[in-house]
Amino acid sequence: MGKDKATTGVLTDGRQVDYTTPEGLEILRHSTSHLLAQAASELFPGIQITIGPAIDTGFYYDFGYERQFTPEDLEKMEQRMREIITRNDPIQRRELSREDAIRLFEGLKQHFKVEIIRGIPEGEIISAYSQGEFIDLCTGPHVKSTGELRALKLLKLAGAYWRGDEKNPMLQRVYGTAFATEKELKDWLQRLEEAEKRDHRKLGKELDLFSIQPDGAGPGLIFWHPNGAMIRKLLEDYLKDLCQQSGYDFVYSPHVGHLNLWNTSGHTNFYAENMFRPMEVEDEQYQLKPMNCPFHVLIFRSQPKSFRDLPVRYAELGTVYRYERSGVLHGLMRVRGFTQDDAHIFCREDQIAGEVNAILDLMTQVLSTFGFNDFEVNLSTRPEKYVGELAVWNKAEAALREVLEKRGLRYLVDEGGGAFYGPKIDIKIRDSIGRQWQCSTVQVDFNLPERFQLEYTDSGGAKVRPIMIHRAIYGSIERFFGILVEHYAGAFPFWLAPVQVLVATITDAQADYAQTVLKKLKEAGIRAEADLRNEKLGFKVREAQVRKIPFVLVTGDKEMAEGKVAPRGRGKIQLDTQSVDEFILFCRAEAAARR
Repeated sequence: MGKDKATTGVLTDGRQVDYTTPEGLEILRHSTSHLLAQAASELFPGIQITIGPAIDTGFYYDFGYERQFTPEDLEKMEQRMREIITRNDPIQRRELSREDAIRLFEGLKQHFKVEIIRGIPEGEIISAYSQGEFIDLCTGPHVKSTGELRALKLLKLAGAYWRGDEKNPMLQRVYGTAFATEKELKDWLQRLEEAEKRDHRKLGKELDLFSIQPDGAGPGLIFWHPNGAMIRKLLEDYLKDLCQQSGYDFVYSPHVGHLNLWNTSGHTNFYAENMFRPMEVEDEQYQLKPMNCPFHVLIFRSQPKSFRDLPVRYAELGTVYRYERSGVLHGLMRVRGFTQDDAHIFCREDQIAGEVNAILDLMTQVLSTFGFNDFEVNLSTRPEKYVGELAVWNKAEAALREVLEKRGLRYLVDEGGGAFYGPKIDIKIRDSIGRQWQCSTVQVDFNLPERFQLEYTDSGGAKVRPIMIHRAIYGSIERFFGILVEHYAGAFPFWLAPVQVLVATITDAQADYAQTVLKKLKEAGIRAEADLRNEKLGFKVREAQVRKIPFVLVTGDKEMAEGKVAPRGRGKIQLDTQSVDEFILFCRAEAAARR
């Protein structure tokens, strides 16, 4: 069966392309971003065009203009884009010298484009693409004409600093998306609508889970309210128990370290832009930790190690601090202070495969507990600039490949995508509405053991460098929590719900009985509350549904007389009237099931 004509096309370089493939979709979306720039240029004389890349969810284009765009402007731009598609303007590539390109865009009074061109080394050929009267810088390729572009939608307006620098002018960013077919676009927009309903920032406020207080503590710093803190505790306790069963030792490390530590680890050279400025204490400089690993290295180094001691596995729920620009902060997903479920394994070369296998077992167990059973696995290999010996890199990459292949896991290879200190495996999970999230990672590190001169004594009495494996399953507690809020739409499974049961009276006459039921539930370890207010039962039940409490126990005169309760489950769960003891047994089974 052939491809739908709407999903295939020809590019400006003559290649056939399938717009449903990752490469084809990226070209389609990038071409649509140029279509947006063409429409904006036709509608708003004097507008400054900057850059417009394709992104995972579609595309955007940044503009400089004398006034703020409005939602009505967005509608006009989308309408003009559709008109240009109907015109079917041919798209053509032009090659220019640096000087000719500068003259061209100076003549068009596009000073951002001129700035970009001046940053290109002399002698390099510069390419531009024209469509109708519009021309823009780009390396391409593009679709052959504007008529190739069909299924598109402009989504929202935002602000963005030129080149991401707060010292530069503020631009206006227009976000949009594009697909090969209208059906794909419609399906995606439906998922987007569902995602907006599940937005963890909205649900976090409605369910009183957490807050961010920019005018208080500052942006990107999370306050965990009692409901959210309870869920966090359950997440942490669950993982701690599994780690302990898996042979990890728990450690704690400081939140700051002397700057010399970060010089030795290489963070001040390789990671400085993501670190807060050092603080001065008694004429010495200290650094808020952006990572936990150097501290675990110091713990390992504090005592002599033999080959018999390896592997050594340290785990810590360690809070780290990273400088993120205010423009990229996003609820719990991008913050400045967060807690990693960090672990570091120090092992021999011949133990790499076994340790990675055990880590993947643990990851699978944890993620499946939350309903994440659809994974994308990526293997990232040695980059151009790397530390360590090539032979060790080859052994590590071979060990990672062997583990993945023996497990029967399909994986994508990101050639050259490894960290400078070693190869890695990254796991992307798919949530209940089909979105992918990067969470778990396993990274093999040759750098820190060398920089910190780590060693153990082998069976022959020689001093040997251990291999260090970095491992995180949740990734960060904050981000994973945000993913869970959206995955469950705030309706956490029974074992994770901050309030599991609400005891609700029908009249004041049952207040004492309700308190007795509540006491019994709490003594059984069930997280319960009582609603004794003089309100109608329907009101109490609806409020519990808004709070997404799994069960409401109705206690009326009949239940009180029989010493029973009438459970009303969230969603479609139906239970018969039963004794409190029977309901407690049911709750224990629900909690144990962890579903």
